[in-house]
Amino acid sequence: MALIALRAILGRELSRFLTQRERFFAALVRPLVWLFVFAAGFRAALGLSIIPPYQTYITYETYIVPGLCCMILLFSGMQSSLSLVNDRESGAMRLMLTAPWPRWFLLGAKLLAGALVGVLQVAAFLVVAWMYGLRFTAWGYLAALPAVVLAGLMLGALGLFLSARVRQLENFAGIMNFVIFPMFFMSSALYPLWKMQESSPLLATLCRANPFTHAVELVRFALYGQLNLPALGWTALACALFFGLALWGYEPARTRAR
Repeated sequence: MALIALRAILGRELSRFLTQRERFFAALVRPLVWLFVFAAGFRAALGLSIIPPYQTYITYETYIVPGLCCMILLFSGMQSSLSLVNDRESGAMRLMLTAPWPRWFLLGAKLLAGALVGVLQVAAFLVVAWMYGLRFTAWGYLAALPAVVLAGLMLGALGLFLSARVRQLENFAGIMNFVIFPMFFMSSALYPLWKMQESSPLLATLCRANPFTHAVELVRFALYGQLNLPALGWTALACALFFGLALWGYEPARTRAR
């Protein structure tokens, strides 16, 4: 019965995603614009190649691929949580939470469904990047899969927590922008932390404290077939923390009080 419930929630989210083709193309347009347009200007500012801790020279376009993958996961997690706010206004969310299953199971299934949608979008982006000439090894793609899933769960759990605290759809759209852009720009998605350290030590400290940075580094190392244990630990810890806060926010008594 648990598998039937999980399959129903996953199937609903996937069917919604597959029927909304505009959502799929919009998810690809943002990272592709950064990859094809903005990367040229950033490459000129940072140099033709940089040396991350992978014992190799890579181009700037290759460097930002993991960050753009996590950007897709960030937007996907927020959009999935936006649908939760819509479901709560329409009554579908209340109907799901009254099912005879633990609240952590229902919210976890919803979180897993949103992360799966994000992974599909990342896979499509990596295919486009491969066609563009930004290629990694087969082992790198395979190792990146669990890293992308964990990053998607962490960012989706953040969106799940925000959806628990916001009641109106219009307010959530504003909060999305307030969360997305600081998390994305104050991270190592577009520029290495040692460059940030040279410019502003305070800003570099904020970037290191950003959980999005650890998700990016986890995916980046995985694409090169390496395991970044600190990034793995901090990403998993942030995922557990955000999901715990989401469970606290969706507690029935607290929801009725609001």
